[in-house]
Amino acid sequence: MKKIFRSAGFLALCGLGLIKGLPAAAQGTQPGWGEQNKLEDAEIVVEKNRVNQLPEANRNYEKFRIPPPEKKSEPVAYRFADYRLTDLKLNLPIRVLTIKPEELTKLYGNYVKLGLGNYGTPYLKGYFHNKRSNEVSYGADVSHVSSSKGPVENSGVSNSAINVYGEQYSGDVTVGGKLGYAYDRYNFYGYNHDIENVSLDTIKQTFNRLGAELYFNNKLGKAPLQYRGSLGYDYVKDDYNARESNFKLNLGLGYALNETANFNVDGDFSYISYKDAGSVGRTYFRLKPAYVKKTDLFNVTLGANIAYTNDTISTARALNIYPNVRVGYELIDDKIELYGGIDGDLERNSYNRLTQENPYLNQNVAVADVNKVLEFYGGLTGNLGRSVKFTAQVAMQSFRNLYFFNNSPTDSAKFDVLYDNGTTSVFNFFGDLSYNQSERLRLGIKADYNRYSLDGLTQPFHRPALQMNLYGSYNLYDKIFLHSELYYLSSTYGQVVRTQLGIPELVLKETDDIVDLNLKVDYRFSDKFSTFVMANNIFGKNYQRYVNYPNKGLQAILGISYSF
Repeated sequence: MKKIFRSAGFLALCGLGLIKGLPAAAQGTQPGWGEQNKLEDAEIVVEKNRVNQLPEANRNYEKFRIPPPEKKSEPVAYRFADYRLTDLKLNLPIRVLTIKPEELTKLYGNYVKLGLGNYGTPYLKGYFHNKRSNEVSYGADVSHVSSSKGPVENSGVSNSAINVYGEQYSGDVTVGGKLGYAYDRYNFYGYNHDIENVSLDTIKQTFNRLGAELYFNNKLGKAPLQYRGSLGYDYVKDDYNARESNFKLNLGLGYALNETANFNVDGDFSYISYKDAGSVGRTYFRLKPAYVKKTDLFNVTLGANIAYTNDTISTARALNIYPNVRVGYELIDDKIELYGGIDGDLERNSYNRLTQENPYLNQNVAVADVNKVLEFYGGLTGNLGRSVKFTAQVAMQSFRNLYFFNNSPTDSAKFDVLYDNGTTSVFNFFGDLSYNQSERLRLGIKADYNRYSLDGLTQPFHRPALQMNLYGSYNLYDKIFLHSELYYLSSTYGQVVRTQLGIPELVLKETDDIVDLNLKVDYRFSDKFSTFVMANNIFGKNYQRYVNYPNKGLQAILGISYSF
């Protein structure tokens, strides 16, 4: 369109040029055109007398109308066509996408280990249990480990045990029971082996132990009121006809006041009948109410321990009331807690417990409950990530009737139970560090240090100042399982009688520092069958945990295990 306008303008300019050029051309061609041909002056008169009139036009103000088309009534016919698809017999398999259910690991309820080692040592462990059940759980275990020989003559030992147990679940309530029997055989081999013709019957010691317990609780539920209770009975009889019966009762209640506060009450009752040369009835009762509050930063426990005993040995007190206060502060949320507190407690002690700790006790030993009069403690606990956990604690403790084992002055192969006349003060440090990597690798170390300040005794007999335990385990492709432990116990003291120039004299005798390395290796041929090797006291040193009682050297056991 723009090109058209441009062409029209160009033609118009050319036309004007031609029009202007025509007069000039005429003047140049006609002669006499000049001053002679000038116009003369004249007057021209123009009159306007005529009037032009136009006739009036007729205007039509009506709207222009178009007539509508004529309506015709014609019938409308609808045609419904029936379209049908060809019948095709289609069998299309539809695959529904589902989540594959997790398969339960096959559970073998029974497990047996058989082995044989040096020192004439048969080894048997058996564990039997029912398969998975939401209603009941029951089982049994048996054990027998013995050695016909030892580090010295007549130092054989035998330990056997059988236990049965079961639980029944009904809603949130659990009801269960335990029954166990153990037989232990020892010899008082800590005598002077220069003496000949020692009869085993004169140095034999045996223990028959029986334990039974019935219990109930609702710990499976989430009700604000939690309860638990148990009724138990323990019995022990030795080869010298000393026997002890212990009837035990425990009740506990816990009530959740809200999501962050609880009130708990625990009660214990025990009556012990101990018979040796004489008969003693020992009553024990303890009540522990406590209020527990947890916030974002603080964990607080406020309570008291009230305990009673009728012991009359040494510095025993009948009624004892102890504080129970603990405050924890979260330095890092759910990671590290700084805590401290003050408390005390009365710990139940028995002949059954003492003979399990030291089976070489003398006859007619004195047994008393341990009174922890007061303890101030503080520490740090927490975890570093998912793998590392730790605890470090220091404490100042004060005890009455803290027991010690010392060689009897009448028979150095046997031990008396001694108590400090006054109060025993103890400075304690405890540390625990563990590393766990996805059930494959586990490492850890524990340390427990105690410094004793005694009132009447010259030494804390047979209580080591330092105990350490370094342990580790490794699972190699679920085929080879390695487990190792390294123990360290510092030296202790015992007091024995030495005769010099015909005069008996009490002499302190120090035991060795104990360094004991143990190793266990399991090789799994299948899910059911495996072999194992256990090696204890790899360094092979005949150390003495108790004076005059050397321990076995290197002990090795080779065996098999089977699950079914």
